[in-house]
Amino acid sequence: MAAGWRRIKAAVLAVCLCLSLLVTACSGAGGPLTGNYVEDTVAVADQLMATIAISPDSPDRSDAETAARALINDYMARYRPQRDVNGLASFTTMQTALNSLAGHYANYPNRPVPDALKERLNKELKKAEVGVVRGA
Repeated sequence: MAAGWRRIKAAVLAVCLCLSLLVTACSGAGGPLTGNYVEDTVAVADQLMATIAISPDSPDRSDAETAARALINDYMARYRPQRDVNGLASFTTMQTALNSLAGHYANYPNRPVPDALKERLNKELKKAEVGVVRGA
């Protein structure tokens, strides 16, 4: 009898877990991205350039870097699988910049972005913005 109740409890728990995952996956809370590739690319590039520009002494730097990492992950998760987008020159330029910045944050979490990397990232992010607005 006890084994039967355990099976029923396990089944109910599994159903509840599946339903909660389904509800959270379909909640529509896509974060700051709109789903429009051009608008999202420009917004992400602007946000990342602003994050890069924050002074190393700023108390907001850590929170901004954490938000930037989440934004990079969201952007790449949304647009990398889309074949119509990931072949564009603007996307490959953006991907290069995002990979460089994410790599820096992953390998040197407590260090500010070096000046040489800042210059390169700003150049690549601006190039991606111009390219995406132009349609490339």
